[in-house]
Amino acid sequence: MRNELPPDFVARSRALLGDGYSLLEAALQAEATVSVRINRDKNPEAPSAEGVPWCETGYYLPGRIAFTADPLFHAGAYYVQEASSMFLEQAVKQYIKEPVRCLDLCAAPGGKSTHLCSILPENSLLVSNEVIRSRARILAENLVKWGNPNVIVTRNDPADFGLLTHFFDFILADVPCSGEGMFRKNPGSAAEWSVSNVSLCAARQQRILRDVWNALKPGGLFVYSTCTYNTEENEENLSFLVEKLGAEPLPLLPQAEWQVTSALKYAYPACRFFPHQSRGEGFFMAVVRKRPGNRAEERSLYASGKEKRKQPSGAQSALFGEVKRRLLHPDNFLIGQSGHWIQAFPVGQADAGRFLAERLCPVSAGLCLGEIKGNDLLPAHALAMSRELNRDSFAAVALSREEAIRYLRKETLLLPGEKGYALVCYKDLPLGFVKRLGNRANNLYPQEWRIRSSHYG
Repeated sequence: MRNELPPDFVARSRALLGDGYSLLEAALQAEATVSVRINRDKNPEAPSAEGVPWCETGYYLPGRIAFTADPLFHAGAYYVQEASSMFLEQAVKQYIKEPVRCLDLCAAPGGKSTHLCSILPENSLLVSNEVIRSRARILAENLVKWGNPNVIVTRNDPADFGLLTHFFDFILADVPCSGEGMFRKNPGSAAEWSVSNVSLCAARQQRILRDVWNALKPGGLFVYSTCTYNTEENEENLSFLVEKLGAEPLPLLPQAEWQVTSALKYAYPACRFFPHQSRGEGFFMAVVRKRPGNRAEERSLYASGKEKRKQPSGAQSALFGEVKRRLLHPDNFLIGQSGHWIQAFPVGQADAGRFLAERLCPVSAGLCLGEIKGNDLLPAHALAMSRELNRDSFAAVALSREEAIRYLRKETLLLPGEKGYALVCYKDLPLGFVKRLGNRANNLYPQEWRIRSSHYG
């Protein structure tokens, strides 16, 4: 079926690309590529598929499959992500050498955040933000499945971060855009496109950039990206960063065979992906650095290690000791209690985490270990998903694919064995917990995550 392109888009793109437009138009009538990025914490072996050249863990699939029907997808073994957007890895590898406090400002549904979890230096802190409540829940779910505990998910407007003067070393703004680069992946988006929406998006993007800029420390790195083609939302906003906010543009060094295009307007370095040149969808990315200011301007609102830590009570100490046995590296975490919930947060980022929790709207933070219910400590699903799970602390039950799908639908399972909590696994990867009661088991998979379709099994 032909993908009908808006006449105004055709005219503008032809003016932008000249003779190259016919190649773009032909590519937009072809099928979109399908690509995934594997989670090496859970899936250390490379699949037998063609690799995405600019991402060590990215792979092209021969076609789209029913990912919802694959238990490994729910286990966080891989993430379905558009290949061009995996180019973020090149910026991180080129410029980030030490642990950082990183903000993914417009993060839902979580492709770039899960990627950052895998490529940022160890002991970095990632704040992954989405202002829309429903999308923030999806973002938190995907990050829980990925299993990295050094993450805080927030639901805040960019202006809220602007109040955190010089807190972040690295900010990624993959801003909401007109989505021209997704026309063949989501044909319905072409029908919603208009020139007026391009202008609206460009203005909103500048507002986002201006609002968050104060949160980046002097000398810090800022990555700006979109999945659209026009210059208003791309080069012109890069110019806004340089000319209005004083950013220093930085070069990226893609390999020639990747066929990445440079900026189409102004002389600033930027990288563009077109589907008729690279195997992926449309994508734009630029990297800038915040120029150092004077010493007074560089002073941050945040200072580590200034807050007093409340000591746990005797009962809490015993409880915290019990849950620590469920972690692979318990000494790397501070354990705390919030209501009925027991939480763990990386020691090196605990003060920063507290600072942010007091000033933002956290959806989740660190690693949830369990919930106190009477005299029982119910293990949290996040613990099952975490790379920090000590699997020796729970009995393990191997599930067939049919049983795994039933578990993911939150159906009752017949799993005879010793009473108590057990970890259910598919192909040796944890899917979650059950509580065995003799011949049957209570299914503890999160209700809101369950597979609702009855077509899989």
